[in-house]
Amino acid sequence: MSIGFGFERLGLLTLRYPRFIALVVLAITAICATQLPRLSVDGNILRIYQNSGEMFDRYERLSETFGTFENDAYILAQSDNLSDPEVIETLRELAFDLELSTYAAGTMSPFTLRKPGTDGRTVPAVPEFMESPEEVTTALQELRATDPLMRNLILADLSGVVMIMFPDRELTKGAGEPAMLAELRELVADYSSDKISVELTGPPVWKTEMLDASIADQIKFSIVGFIVGAIMSLLCLRSFWGAVLATLTPLVSVIWVAGVVVMLFGSFTFLTNIITTLVLVIAFAESMYFCFTWLRLWRDGMDPDLAIGEAVRRVTPAAALTTITTMVSFASLIITQGQGIEEFGISGVIAVAITFITLVTFMPLALKIAIRLKFKPPQKMSIAVEAPIPVARWLTRRFNKPIAVAAIIIMAGLFYPHFAMEPRFDFQDFLPKDSEALATAEGIDDGVGGVAPIYIQVPLKDGVENVTDGDFLTIQKVHRILENNIGQGKVISAASFSHYSDSGFSREQIFKAVGPFLKQRFVTDDGSRALITGFLPTVLKSERLREIVHNTDAELAAAGIEGAEVAGFNVLTSFASTDIIASLRNGLSIAVLVNIVIIGLAFRSWRIALVSIVPNFLPILGTELYLYLSGAGLQLTTVIALTIAFGIAVDDTIHFLSTYVRGRQDGHGHKEAVEMTLERIGPALVATTLILCAGTFIVVFSALPQVALFGILTVLTFILALLGDLLILPSLLIAGGRFFNSIGNPKK
Repeated sequence: MSIGFGFERLGLLTLRYPRFIALVVLAITAICATQLPRLSVDGNILRIYQNSGEMFDRYERLSETFGTFENDAYILAQSDNLSDPEVIETLRELAFDLELSTYAAGTMSPFTLRKPGTDGRTVPAVPEFMESPEEVTTALQELRATDPLMRNLILADLSGVVMIMFPDRELTKGAGEPAMLAELRELVADYSSDKISVELTGPPVWKTEMLDASIADQIKFSIVGFIVGAIMSLLCLRSFWGAVLATLTPLVSVIWVAGVVVMLFGSFTFLTNIITTLVLVIAFAESMYFCFTWLRLWRDGMDPDLAIGEAVRRVTPAAALTTITTMVSFASLIITQGQGIEEFGISGVIAVAITFITLVTFMPLALKIAIRLKFKPPQKMSIAVEAPIPVARWLTRRFNKPIAVAAIIIMAGLFYPHFAMEPRFDFQDFLPKDSEALATAEGIDDGVGGVAPIYIQVPLKDGVENVTDGDFLTIQKVHRILENNIGQGKVISAASFSHYSDSGFSREQIFKAVGPFLKQRFVTDDGSRALITGFLPTVLKSERLREIVHNTDAELAAAGIEGAEVAGFNVLTSFASTDIIASLRNGLSIAVLVNIVIIGLAFRSWRIALVSIVPNFLPILGTELYLYLSGAGLQLTTVIALTIAFGIAVDDTIHFLSTYVRGRQDGHGHKEAVEMTLERIGPALVATTLILCAGTFIVVFSALPQVALFGILTVLTFILALLGDLLILPSLLIAGGRFFNSIGNPKK
């Protein structure tokens, strides 16, 4: 059995039955191409966290009882003349138009709220038809001082108000949400003027911004990726048609992968959207290995058709092994909780397998066609890919022991930042760099301290419609506990209206005043559960949010309030993301160790497994050092980037070791085989790294900070991996001397 565990035989099958394989390739390409018009990106953020653990379960129970809250839309209306009676009445009209929206299940604003009046009647909380600025100012200040709802809806400096629309869940499914946002933007535009500034924000807007940026990235990365890959292939191969040959396989790979993902999952997600870019760079790298080997054999005098077969025999076993190790890296993501990460892992495994199949089926066929079309090989490779090799050979020849010892010491030292970094997550890091909605949310944070909700769902014992005294005391306790943790005046519940009850109004009158919709946000219709809502800043560090939740949970338990659950969309994303990050980190460690074992099994040598540890660990640990020093830390995207980059970077090590072992088996001495490997495979390592870095570097220009960070980390990992394979791996082999002399069972 070869190092490719026999999977390279598919390439031999292509050589034996080229016409049949060609028909199969054409059929698969046609089927996948028909799926491309259906290609889309699913904007459902919850899909990422589906089945991710306790906090998702809490959020699900909250949604089933009181409805979902991840789609609430916020409007910030500001004016330098808010106390102008005309401005106030204009904003009242805006609030009523918002309430009449096709997609509104309900709204909350200073103008839709009412308070108990005389004789059981209710009156507007913000009085109508006020006549002077002084009257308006007095009314707004009084409302902020006495009503907790108003304190979170009227800006402290009386420069604006916040309005919240709660969308209808059924009407905003699928295409309904974009239609809702279009209607809201039209409404905002209608009321924006020289006197009034009206801005829209909230989760639906953030999600749309992320989705638009993600789709733009997918188009940009695919087009620019092909162009960059083709240019780099042209520079490395110094042949236009050679570059075309190296580009065709990635093109077919992307078509196959995109078609299969759409058929399996229906759409891409925020995470799987990166898959096409990864497929591009992997396919370009393997195509370059294949082209380099074929052209070198041809230039050395072998018949070009025979050179294709020899390239298949030499390259595809290593390509099969690199496919397995990269699939292991993706597979480590599947065991992580969260549907989104699982889908990303499955998509990655499928994509890498498809890329290998494309390489060993389409690539030989493309080369055969090129020969028939009289393709001529370039006489010499680019100096850019050959220039580093003499330097690497000289350094490893003269300083192999110092380099080997230094690499081992540095690797050991780099484990400190690896273990020192803690998982972190901040939702705003996932929004586009120039997000207007985030700027508006920050304005709300500054004005009223934030309206990002955190909820506590509390079971009530008596189950009476307007709540018994005993249940009301429970609500008051929970209300005070949450206020102690997030701030006075930042919590609303059925216990918020003590100033009305102190004035002699019954709970029935108070609930009637707030209206049936808002009452459902406080107590269920059957009185079995109550909801206490706190308002937090939109831009809040994940560590602080988790501290609030832990403290609140502890105080609820100490107060003997059983069954109370702290939940919310921001709580879910914070807790689930950090749990997922920790799980991904463990998965990365497992992937590294499993891949090293696989390499040892493939080569049937524990010495080869041992020598591959340092050059494969160093790129990951070096990139983690960058994360540690830059303060970026372990985030969702960074751990995924490290996992995938390792899976791709280990490919170079495998190709190096494969060529080295072949040299030993051909009778070359230990040092001679190392230097021969540098000469033969070194230019290909440089070329593929250039293509990998160039293809991935375009990701750095993403409007989404996390995606841009993904690009930076993968490029850094690839560069460190190249240094490891050109300097550290040869130095370890040479410095090991007799220890590695038996590798390859050299023939006498």
